[in-house]
Amino acid sequence: MLILSGKEVSKKIKEELKKEIDSYLAQGLRKPGLTVILVGNDPASQIYVRRKRETAENIGINSICVTLPQNTTEEELVETIKRFNEDENIDGILVQLPLPSHINTHRIIETIRPDKDVDGFHPENVGRLATGIGRGIIPCTPLGIWLMLKHYDIDVFGKDVVVVGASNIVGKPMSLVFLKDERATVTVCHKNTKDLSFHTKKADILVVAVGKPNLITADMVKEGVVVIDVGINRLESGKIVGDVDFENVKEKSYAITPVPGGVGPMTVVSLLVNTLHLYRLRHGFPPHPFAQI
Repeated sequence: MLILSGKEVSKKIKEELKKEIDSYLAQGLRKPGLTVILVGNDPASQIYVRRKRETAENIGINSICVTLPQNTTEEELVETIKRFNEDENIDGILVQLPLPSHINTHRIIETIRPDKDVDGFHPENVGRLATGIGRGIIPCTPLGIWLMLKHYDIDVFGKDVVVVGASNIVGKPMSLVFLKDERATVTVCHKNTKDLSFHTKKADILVVAVGKPNLITADMVKEGVVVIDVGINRLESGKIVGDVDFENVKEKSYAITPVPGGVGPMTVVSLLVNTLHLYRLRHGFPPHPFAQI
């Protein structure tokens, strides 16, 4: 049984990205620029933003964090984004989600310029991923999972892939990544799926992203499955667990991601990959190989 360590893979990728950025700086080019915008004081969001900023700075990306109060109006947030849309030193813009309830998240996502949409949530980028037309930005978690599978030489061609969870952030784009070039046969399950285990038992590769602790148990998977657990759940005891019953499911798995230390670090490093990808395109360089599927 193979443990898919996002911590180890992301460390190697960050080392390569840092060397690449150092080479650009040696040529006299500016640093890649990333703006992260946080609205409100949600503790979890503050932790995520701080982690993203520190990681970016450590490899040579100029990371600007803009923290706005909880009562920031939608128009104020739109104007803030527009300012960075026009800043030629900024390659990527990320608005930390979730936003306060009085702000229309869809409008905010659409306000970010597609060529600075480092999260890959803009409808234009989603459309490019779905159609394969042009160079779109792949959302960070699906891209991170793809990079992890490549690192461990896990082939997806012809495999039955089951994605549990149909969110715009993970489930839907993840299914599109696996479908690209007709690589895999993909089933997407969600809260209205009847007999979930009927589908999960067929999976050669199982991706779970629903936010329900230990939803997937050993009797719901087949021998030799590859399990990607995107869930991060805190139990009353304080323990962090995923959506998969790790201890029991791992006994039937060919490979499995731990929680924490699996998908999480890959999501963060993919943000850096996308930032550098946009930086390269802005300077007329080829697309970044890590940002391609």
